[in-house]
Amino acid sequence: MKVDNSQVVREVDPRSFRDLISLLVLVAVLVVGLVLYAWPHLQVRQTGMATEKMNREKERLIEQNRKLRLEKASLENLRRIEKIATKELGMSPPEPERTLVVEKPEAPPDGARVARGDDASRSPRKEER
Repeated sequence: MKVDNSQVVREVDPRSFRDLISLLVLVAVLVVGLVLYAWPHLQVRQTGMATEKMNREKERLIEQNRKLRLEKASLENLRRIEKIATKELGMSPPEPERTLVVEKPEAPPDGARVARGDDASRSPRKEER
C-alpha cells in the first residue's frame, strides 16, 4: 500500500521560532561581550608595540646624531683644513706684514647707551636754502 503525503500540511511550531530567536540573541550577546572584553586588550597591545617602535626609532636617531656630531667635529678640525689648503689647493700662509688681527670689542654693560661716531649710520639730509 502506497501512502500519498502530498496533501499533508505541516504546521509551524511557534516554540521552535522563539527558540531560534532566543539562540540568535544569546549568540549576539556573547559575541558583543567578547568584543567588548577583547577590544581594550588589543588596543593596549597595539599601543605597546607602537611605543616600542618609537623607542627603537629614538635610539636610532640618537646614534645617528652622535655620528653626525663626530663627523662635524672632524670636518671642523683646523689641522685638517690647513692640510687641505696647503697640499690640495696649493695655498700658503700669508706673510706676517700682511696679517691683520681684528679684535672683537667688549660688549657694553646692561643699560648703557652707545653713541655712534660714524656718519654712515645717520640718514642724509637735504640742505635747505
